[in-house]
Amino acid sequence: MAEPEPGLRITRVFDAPRDQVWKEWTEPERFADWFGLRSTPAPADGVAMDVRPGGTWRLTMAATDQHPEIRWAGEYREVAAPERLVFTITDRPDGGEYELVTVELADLGDGRTRMELEQTGGHLTPEEYERAGQGWGGFLDDLAARLAER
Repeated sequence: MAEPEPGLRITRVFDAPRDQVWKEWTEPERFADWFGLRSTPAPADGVAMDVRPGGTWRLTMAATDQHPEIRWAGEYREVAAPERLVFTITDRPDGGEYELVTVELADLGDGRTRMELEQTGGHLTPEEYERAGQGWGGFLDDLAARLAER
């Protein structure tokens, strides 16, 4: 029996319609508001998204007292609105080691959406995947708060 691929998996249910959750993942201004934590600003000129297969994305989180500047980047591999988004991600764009993120959105009815997020690639240690999971948890908490405001 093969060992599972290293990575992380997160399931969240949002009290928002699937098309709204999709927009949060694919529109620069919305994405910048929650990705990287709402408490860490992402200036408008630090965000670019070309949401199509082969298109690239980037987001630069401004430095704060608690965090250094972080430059996120990647490429979209699959875009199937509003249910599936697959993209690469790194916080070291000059290093060449990218992880693969798959986001699947399911309409649960009653204005609710289940999101399945998976990050794989094997470029992180188990401890780094644990920290990445905690980071995604914070990001997704901010996404849930943003959706609740709408």
